[in-house]
Amino acid sequence: MMNGLSFMILGAASNQAELVYVWTQATPIAKVIIVCLLIFSIVAWSVMVSKAIQMHRARKLNYYFDQEFHSQKRVLDMFDRKLQVEGCPLYMVYQTGCVELDTRLRGPGGERSKQSVSLKNMEHVKRAMENVVAQESLKLESGLILLAIAVSGAPFIGLLGTVWGVMSTFAGIAQQGSATMAAMAPGVSAALVTTVAGLLVAIPSMFAYNWLVHNLRVFTVGLDNFAQELVSKMETEFLGEQ
Repeated sequence: MMNGLSFMILGAASNQAELVYVWTQATPIAKVIIVCLLIFSIVAWSVMVSKAIQMHRARKLNYYFDQEFHSQKRVLDMFDRKLQVEGCPLYMVYQTGCVELDTRLRGPGGERSKQSVSLKNMEHVKRAMENVVAQESLKLESGLILLAIAVSGAPFIGLLGTVWGVMSTFAGIAQQGSATMAAMAPGVSAALVTTVAGLLVAIPSMFAYNWLVHNLRVFTVGLDNFAQELVSKMETEFLGEQ
């Protein structure tokens, strides 16, 4: 067991020494590209974590709100109780629809005197909820463009560093007039590390982007279905005879 542990420690030290050596052999351009990719990686991981937390919170709040919504007898019960659920997409759709409906049920004196609304007024309520559905989807989608840029751009930035490094290596060899492996290997290995850095940024971003896009589609469909269900209940209770 001690031999295995010693082998792992030596392997880790060797890998670290290799990275240090490659870094020392890298050209200034390659070092700038690696630093830029490191910053890009930090930004991408920040977006991944923040969006995952945001979607988890929204999913949790949606679940509890949906339970409360289906337990009420009338569509305006929660609105009349002035229930507040900040950060819940379903609540924003519900609140907007109820505010629009309540406005059209009130008379000139401000009291809720009407028992029904016209089809035209119900269309206004429906459009208001559709706007909120789109706005909530855009909120959840914000920041994903950074992951898309990381997926598509990071490998090319890394490739740029590799091509530049290889070009510099061959230019130096041509000037020296010596094409030995010892002369080529340090420069080529240092050039290839930028491609590795680009892939290390792009691969996690790709998996996170696909996962977040899938969850965003699920959220959007859920919001659309809830809005349609809410409109249906409002029409059942308050739509007047045409």
